[in-house]
Amino acid sequence: MSEPLNPAPRVVVVGAGPAGACLALMLARAGVAVTLVEASTSLQRQFRGEALMPSGLEALAAMGLSHLLAALPQRPLQGWRFVVNGRHLFTAREPLGGDPQRPCTLVSQPALLEALLEQASPSPCFALERGQPVVDLLWREDRVVGVQLRGGRQLEADLVIGGDGRSSLLRQKAGLELVGAPSSIDLLWFQLACPEPTPLEGCFTTLVGAAGVFSAFESAAGGVQIGWVLEKGAPVPALASDGWIERMAGFCPPELAAWLRQGPAGLSAPTRLAVQVGLAAPWWRPGLLLLGDAAHPMSPVRAQGINMALRDAWVASVHLVPLLRSGATGDALDGGLAAIAAERQPEITALQQLQAAEASRGELLRDQAWLRCGLALAAPIVGPAVAAHWIHQQQPLRQGLAALPAPP
Repeated sequence: MSEPLNPAPRVVVVGAGPAGACLALMLARAGVAVTLVEASTSLQRQFRGEALMPSGLEALAAMGLSHLLAALPQRPLQGWRFVVNGRHLFTAREPLGGDPQRPCTLVSQPALLEALLEQASPSPCFALERGQPVVDLLWREDRVVGVQLRGGRQLEADLVIGGDGRSSLLRQKAGLELVGAPSSIDLLWFQLACPEPTPLEGCFTTLVGAAGVFSAFESAAGGVQIGWVLEKGAPVPALASDGWIERMAGFCPPELAAWLRQGPAGLSAPTRLAVQVGLAAPWWRPGLLLLGDAAHPMSPVRAQGINMALRDAWVASVHLVPLLRSGATGDALDGGLAAIAAERQPEITALQQLQAAEASRGELLRDQAWLRCGLALAAPIVGPAVAAHWIHQQQPLRQGLAALPAPP
């Protein structure tokens, strides 16, 4: 539908991340007047998750957006490789026994977000405010009725959607507590500019040794991304690029170590990603709904952030489109916000618990020298059994734990 229905509640979506951009597009397509507000003029970030699991691909398909991927920088992930004490333990090939049409796919998230905005921009129901940070919520009695932008301009709305990330200002301004699940790690994020092909062979490769844990993969947009696990609050090691390369090479099989040592000049300085995990309690206030990392910051383990944000957006659109097109406001609209949160919270809670369990297994392997040595020595014998067990454990983190609703 190309024209808004009357009366048409006004919606302001704050944050053009996966949840905000997708939901704004879905509302505009349904004829609901929506303004998307993004603080930055660019959607590039130092860290943006780019692994679309089958759960996220399913949500894109439900929204009718799968076709966008073909024109974006992307690559299907070939598999998951694990190396312990410099010895190959196992490689699990995609799609891990699941749907062969939906292997884990790496996609440039900034390019995906720009494509979503391009899809929305022709709609007369859609408006985009770029480079406009929100500084406060507008209230009328106990109800959120809009947002205030830096510079003083106000946007009134019947509904505000907070998709403004893990440090959500809207969550703070609404007084919604983030109930945190403790995380014992942070990540140091590196980019390695290098020609292809690489010895990673398209695999997400995790390497565990006496000095720690890191993972490396070929990025959708080119080059290699590397995540080094750092204990929460620990200082960043004072190493130059060649020092980091040597530390990483000490974990690697010979061919990967030799390749790393050829290109230390292409390694960026590390960026620290503070790992924050939690759940807003609740996700909504009258007139306000949080989605994505604003509602539930996820651990980086198995790339759940972007996938859960996409699923949030679809579920929210299924509930909100009928309400908004009918002109619902006040208590009737708030009932839909409560229903969205109630539908999404169980999957998020369960997946955060699974992420924590996976992280704990990695920490055990990192901390127990006897376990690492035993696995490395027995890798040819135990590797296939370890791989089968690991693949079984991964299914909920890949497929999700809730059935997505049908379109309204």
